[in-house]
Amino acid sequence: MTTYEQAVKIAEVLDKKIAQDIKVIEITDVTVLADYMVIATGRSSTQVKALADEVEFQMDELGISVNHIEGHRSDSWILLDYVDVIVNVFSEEAREFYDLERLWQDGKEIDLSDILEV
Repeated sequence: MTTYEQAVKIAEVLDKKIAQDIKVIEITDVTVLADYMVIATGRSSTQVKALADEVEFQMDELGISVNHIEGHRSDSWILLDYVDVIVNVFSEEAREFYDLERLWQDGKEIDLSDILEV
């Protein structure tokens, strides 16, 4: 599975769990940190955790293990590091505060209109 396919699969998983405002940003030309940044919002601290847990579970099912998790005890931001794909699941307030879309604005946002149900 390519890193693009991983990022899109993660977006699909988040969409099925009713995450809000899902974005996939290709950052290969901007940083060596990763190839893709996935950003999504949960409507509550419970949903933020459930979204991150579901991504981890579904990717494990595909044989792709998370390299590192940050904020798993947090109620506002959980980061899942898949080396070349970084997943950020935020509460609405945390997403507004950290504004990663602005930080990665030089990256290329992937069109998910054909992939997501919303």
